[in-house]
Amino acid sequence: MNKKFVFSLFVFLFLLAEKAFAHCPLCTAGAAVAAGGAAWLGVDHVVIGLFIGAFAASTGWWISNIIKKKYVPFQKTLLIIISFASIVLPILPLMSGIRPYYLSIAGEYGSLLNRTYIINLFFIGSLIGGLIVCITPRLSKKITETRGKTVAFQGTLLTLALLILVGVVKFPV
Repeated sequence: MNKKFVFSLFVFLFLLAEKAFAHCPLCTAGAAVAAGGAAWLGVDHVVIGLFIGAFAASTGWWISNIIKKKYVPFQKTLLIIISFASIVLPILPLMSGIRPYYLSIAGEYGSLLNRTYIINLFFIGSLIGGLIVCITPRLSKKITETRGKTVAFQGTLLTLALLILVGVVKFPV
């Protein structure tokens, strides 16, 4: 399909939505579409991980909000972690974005603070994406308290803006 057509269709469907709640199916589908679009366009693995991690955490939030009764302590946190692990970990073998990172702070080579570490850029990006989704509701609440009112789609717009901002910034690895 034509890229302009797909983008126009996505924008049109986004504008048709009347009401959105934080961590709803709209947010979850938005994160999945963004990650799929990034892979289709050949975006770096860390950025794809960013959106997949956001999708995984958003799915965990959504599921935890559906379950009204509390069955175990830290139920919401556990559901988010389980969702994150069940979505991100199976994708790790498929993503080959592995890079060495030389850390030289103190000590001889081979010590904890002076060695070469192998990092998976996809996994690092997914952790950052999940963290962004988890802190955005508090940030949105602070913005609402400061302004005294909310903007339409404030939570969704804030989440997507932060994900795009972090995705555009170059990582020092």
